[in-house]
Amino acid sequence: MGAFLKWSDICYTKKNVNKLISNTMFTLNELPFSLTDLEPHISAKTLEFHHGKHHQAYIDNLNKLVAGTPWEKDSLVGLLLKSYAREGKEGIFNNAAQVYNHDFFWNCLRPARHEAVIPVELKNAVIHSFGSWEKMIEELKGAALSQFGSGWAWLVKEDDQVRVIKTSNADTPLAHGQTPLFTIDIWEHAYYLDYQNKRAAYVDAVIDNLANWSFALENLKD
Repeated sequence: MGAFLKWSDICYTKKNVNKLISNTMFTLNELPFSLTDLEPHISAKTLEFHHGKHHQAYIDNLNKLVAGTPWEKDSLVGLLLKSYAREGKEGIFNNAAQVYNHDFFWNCLRPARHEAVIPVELKNAVIHSFGSWEKMIEELKGAALSQFGSGWAWLVKEDDQVRVIKTSNADTPLAHGQTPLFTIDIWEHAYYLDYQNKRAAYVDAVIDNLANWSFALENLKD
């Protein structure tokens, strides 16, 4: 079982390259909790498929796409930013962004047995931008439920404000100059084994019972 990562760990700089690359290939990071730590809200079976199959597939695809090219030694974020909106590089962007988004998402979750902690500094920043913590939660859940098809709902920092946004498919705030603070994966593979078509129940379960707001604060401070 791994430890929760800070934003600096997620950024995939040269300093953190050992977390990412073995023999110039991207590898799957361990989950920062055990397979059963999110139960009863997210099952071990879902994590086995979501992390072990879907997340792994994005890494495998990315390695195949960059192998033997000048891009094969780039960092994950470097690949993501270089390939965004670049003709002919959609596959690299989609897979690099999905690797990044999933690594980030796992660290947005805490074991179900851990008590929810809302850091004061994060809460104050949210209140400054939304008027109340409850308003932010309402908007975050609304973004997750209103996203048509696959995608992500995010809490981000932009121009010293905290905002809620949603992105489609593999799109990510980094590609738009925003700093991600927290996210929830709303691709069907994130919840279908446990909730079938009940996305709202999944969103409530994650935000109300599994959200790691301390990780969001680390990102806010970076």
